[in-house]
Amino acid sequence: MPTIALLNQAGKKVKDITLSEEIFGIEPNQQVIYDVVNAQRAAMRQGTHDTLVRHEVAGGGKKPWRQKGTGRARQGSIRAPQWRGGGTVFGPHPRKYDVKVNKKVRQLGLKSALSYKVLNEKLVAVDSIKFDAIKTKDFIAFLNNINANGKTLVLVKELDANTALSARNLQTVFVNTAEHSSVYDILCYDKLVMTSDAISYFEEALK
Repeated sequence: MPTIALLNQAGKKVKDITLSEEIFGIEPNQQVIYDVVNAQRAAMRQGTHDTLVRHEVAGGGKKPWRQKGTGRARQGSIRAPQWRGGGTVFGPHPRKYDVKVNKKVRQLGLKSALSYKVLNEKLVAVDSIKFDAIKTKDFIAFLNNINANGKTLVLVKELDANTALSARNLQTVFVNTAEHSSVYDILCYDKLVMTSDAISYFEEALK
């Protein structure tokens, strides 16, 4: 079973905690991670793109010139695809990009992402995160104390306003609840900081 140090906000070690082997100690499944991230990225696409086909373009009701006798190619409408300003052939139209992923595959993807962070020593566990006031410098000091520099994802069980607003102006830091986290979020950030409650949530939800 993987064991990591549990730190406090000052960066001092409180104790060692043992993580669930089934959640944080499996061999990461690369294919599952790819499938889940691909589905999540596809779901982010709005799919609102739309081009006008021939019958949707305004104008062009009159034949440009007579069929024969002009020496030019026959044309039926100035809104045909070959005309400037005409309709678009095979252009994109509104659609959904959703990719179906089974629940067990999504869970395995989360387990693989969490285990990957533990395997590469990118997971930092803290007993709790609490700020008395909304101060960005306090949040920066907290990250420095636990040596979480660079792109950092902070996961908590319940997100309070002081914590969220203190980290809001930090472009390389994202604070979220464990319930609303995703494989894509976990893998996008170099460091993963989790409270003990967030760790317990995953161990309960993914068992």
